[in-house]
Amino acid sequence: MTATLSKQDRLNATLSTLRTAMPELRGVLVATVDGLPIAQAMSDGTDANRVAAMAATAIGLGKRINDTLGGGELTDMSVSGLTGQVYIYSAGSKGVLAVVVPTGVNLGLLHMEARDTAQSVANIL
Repeated sequence: MTATLSKQDRLNATLSTLRTAMPELRGVLVATVDGLPIAQAMSDGTDANRVAAMAATAIGLGKRINDTLGGGELTDMSVSGLTGQVYIYSAGSKGVLAVVVPTGVNLGLLHMEARDTAQSVANIL
């Protein structure tokens, strides 16, 4: 008899798969669109509650900007700094995926892996 994994276990496994595919990631987090952290794997002790709230706010604002400009459904957005970037992906109507990366990361691979992860998160939620 096989045990059915909980949503939390499935989300954690999904984040682990992303971290395995891209070990250079500084952190990954799944939040609700209301800004509550659901699952996270942050590597530097970053406050998941704050990141979740900011990621949800950013994706909400990004969606409003995109709607205003007629850009269609928002898939992702980014915030860049001198030493790193945060990519925020829409994970369906209920979730947000935030991925923290150092500068110089392979963006093609990141987007491919993270978009697949965001879809998996959306399916779980």
